[in-house]
Amino acid sequence: MKVCGRRKDHPPLEGEGRSRSERGGVAKRSSAVRAAHPTPAGSALRARPADPPPQGEGEESSDSIARQDPDAIALPQGGGEPCVSIAGVELYADLSGALYWQAERLLIVSDLHLEKGSSFAMRGVLLPPYDTVATLGRLGAVIARYDPRRVIALGDSFHDREAHGRLSDGNRDILAALQARRDWIWISGNHDPALPSDLGGAVASDVAIGGIVFRHEPTGAKGEIAGHLHPKARVSNRGRSIERRCFASDGMRAVMPAFGAYAGGLNIRDAAFARIFPALDFVAHLLGDHRLHAIAAARCR
Repeated sequence: MKVCGRRKDHPPLEGEGRSRSERGGVAKRSSAVRAAHPTPAGSALRARPADPPPQGEGEESSDSIARQDPDAIALPQGGGEPCVSIAGVELYADLSGALYWQAERLLIVSDLHLEKGSSFAMRGVLLPPYDTVATLGRLGAVIARYDPRRVIALGDSFHDREAHGRLSDGNRDILAALQARRDWIWISGNHDPALPSDLGGAVASDVAIGGIVFRHEPTGAKGEIAGHLHPKARVSNRGRSIERRCFASDGMRAVMPAFGAYAGGLNIRDAAFARIFPALDFVAHLLGDHRLHAIAAARCR
C-alpha cells in the first residue's frame, strides 16, 4: 500500500476545477442518480454516501482505526489517492469499493447483486425495495468521478438468474445511461451464470488485459483480480471494534469487496481466504469514512 500523488492526466474528481454544467458522464445524463447521491467537493478522498454503516456491537467511526492501530495508514486529506499494486500494475482503490486503472481508463466493480431485495421478497423476506437504485446511484457517482472508457463488472451483478427481468423501467434507464459511450463487460458469476444479451455490453467468463486477469471466483493465480468472497475485516482494540468491507491483496492478487447495497461480507480470517492467501500473508485495505486503512490480515479478528 502506498500513497500516489494525482497524475496530471488523471480525470478531476467531481467538483474540482469544473462547474456543474461542464461535468459530463452520468452525473449530467441521469439526474436521478445525481440527486440520490451527491458528491461533495474539495477533497481527494471522500466517504461514499451509500457505504454500509459499521456492524456489530460496540463499534465506532472508522477513522478511529488510525488511533487504535499503529499500522493503519491514514492518507493526508486531499494530498493523494490510495494505490494498490497488483502484479506490478497500479490501481486506484476508491472508497466506494471500486478499482480504477488509470492507464487503461478501466473501472472495476464486483458483486453488485442487483435486485437482491426483490429476490428476498419472493421468498417472504421483506426488505426495503431500494437496493438496486442505491447501488446504481453509487456506481453512477464513481463513473462520473473517473469517466472510464471501459467498465468491468466482476460477476454476481444480479442476485439470481431472473433478477434482470425484475429491473424497473427507471433502473433500466439508469443502467443504460451508465453504459452510454463506454465499453461494458459483464463477467458471469455463480448467481448470474447466464446473462441475457439485452442488458447491453458484452458477457465473458473472464477477461485478460495486460498482465491482469479479471474473473469472478478467485483461484489464487498471480495477476488475478476477483470478487465472489465479499471480503470484510474486523479490527479490535481495548474493547472496541469496527468491521468494514475491504480489498484483500498481497501485491500479486486481489479480492474486491462487494459493491452492492445489500451484499453481505465474509471475514478475511475465514478458511476461504486461506486458499487464496496462505498464512495470512496479505493486507486488508479497509474502506473508512474518509480514508483507506491498510492493516495486516494477521492483526484483524
